[in-house]
Amino acid sequence: MSKNEQGRKPQHRSKIGGQALIEGIMMKGADTGAMACRLPDGTIDVETWEENNGKNMPWYRKCPFVRGSFNFVLSMKDGYRCLMKSAEKQMTDEDEEEEEMSRFEQWLNDKLGDKLFGIIMSIAMVIGVAMALVIFMFLPKFLISLLIDYTPLPDTNMLRSALEGVLKIVIFLCYMMLTGCMKDIRRTYEYHGAEHKTIACFEAGDALTVENVKKHSRFHPRCGTSFIFITLIVSILVMCLVPIRIVWLRTLVSIALLPLTVGVSYEFIRLAGRSNSTLTRALSWPGLQIQRITTREPDEGQIECAIAALKPCIPEDMSDDQW
Repeated sequence: MSKNEQGRKPQHRSKIGGQALIEGIMMKGADTGAMACRLPDGTIDVETWEENNGKNMPWYRKCPFVRGSFNFVLSMKDGYRCLMKSAEKQMTDEDEEEEEMSRFEQWLNDKLGDKLFGIIMSIAMVIGVAMALVIFMFLPKFLISLLIDYTPLPDTNMLRSALEGVLKIVIFLCYMMLTGCMKDIRRTYEYHGAEHKTIACFEAGDALTVENVKKHSRFHPRCGTSFIFITLIVSILVMCLVPIRIVWLRTLVSIALLPLTVGVSYEFIRLAGRSNSTLTRALSWPGLQIQRITTREPDEGQIECAIAALKPCIPEDMSDDQW
């Protein structure tokens, strides 16, 4: 890249995004996705696959405010698949030999064969989504309804929505901090930091080396953590317009309005990814501070994984990697 008048390289605003895995990282570019995992023997295993995140995406993945929900669901699906696959890669031959199947497990394996893992993964995803809806949708509304019913607080849409939103944010932050105390999750947060630093290095136009990546920030405005936080804020504003007090009905309305909430939040994250204006920096600041919890400084081996995952995702035609 040519240098500008100040002698600095122009910033490239990449669309490449990723996710931390179990001892690895997944990246997705315009036409290629990749995951790189550190295997128990110390080597890095890299898998790649075709993606369609460029100019030929279907209309519903390009239409503003509509694309957010579709891209979010797709990201969750791909991310969960890679997460489960990365966990499998940590199994050694000795672990597999020592693991004995129960009679029920053997019966399931005989009947379902290769489909068994996919079915288990789908069931786990459904349970996870259901738990998230209960914790972040129903529980805050239920607790705030009790608070308003048994205190002198005025029952207004704005106050109810604000209190629900604050409680959601508190639950989210507590969950992040508590899980960060676990050794395995802490390492995942380190890989998360490696993912951000490597993308930042690429966007700065620096060569993808461990030493160069180390220099960059582990905080990034397009992070999924920031997206969740923005979604929580947008949900407060959206629910201020809902005059319903009954908890279960209010919960159903919240779920029905999720596509709108996610759509608006997704557009903001896109804006933050391609713009560095004073407004986007100010609005991105809270999410970046939360990344102090969900990212940690990585070691050299984790950075090597991030580089190995990113390189296959860089398109030959860089115009495909522009917003």
